Amino acid sequence: GSGSRIQRFPEESTKGSFTPAFICCFICVFAVLVNKVCLQVTVEGFIGGSVVLPCSSAQHDLKLQDIEVFWRHNGSKIVFDIIPHSNAPVTQDPEYKNRVESFPQEYLRGNFSIKLNNLQHTDAGQYICYISHSSEYQTVKLIINGSISPERGTEQEEMVPSLPLLLVCIILPVIVFVVVVLLIAVFWRKKHSISRAAGNSVSSATPEVVSPCAQFKPAVGK
Repeated sequence: GSGSRIQRFPEESTKGSFTPAFICCFICVFAVLVNKVCLQVTVEGFIGGSVVLPCSSAQHDLKLQDIEVFWRHNGSKIVFDIIPHSNAPVTQDPEYKNRVESFPQEYLRGNFSIKLNNLQHTDAGQYICYISHSSEYQTVKLIINGSISPERGTEQEEMVPSLPLLLVCIILPVIVFVVVVLLIAVFWRKKHSISRAAGNSVSSATPEVVSPCAQFKPAVGK
């Protein structure tokens, strides 16, 4: 009717609907990153000694024709390729020739670790084991210390988590949890404020009832 008005509510009430999705995406991405960092293993070795660089697949009962694993050092150096179904010669950078061993009897169990012998200072750094058939990759950090002592023997296979990794795996998840709780609290508070504001708008926008008699004012003759 002539006395009615259409009240449009502010569109801000729909903007907050993306906040839960954003929070969930943030948690998922952070969880993946923390998981990858925490899975990194630190291995310590000594000049002239040997170390085992661990790498294993989550899949078991594998078939030889499906196995393709690539070991790389510092992103580019070819350490060793495990391709049991291929007769092609093993491709390696010259500095790793005759120094790398694998464990063929463990391939079908998903164990693709390698043993690096006659360690040198240049062997230090990050090693990546990329498992092609399952799109997995694992990182191993190798630290090279001074020459080995006689009582230590020739083989060192110490795998210890470094302090920065412990901090990442323990403290960061706690910080993220606190931030997520705060974001959720702010979101719900904002949503409640918007709902209350919308309710006040509805009450104030109630159309005023005007009497038909008041709308008609006869002209007064002079």
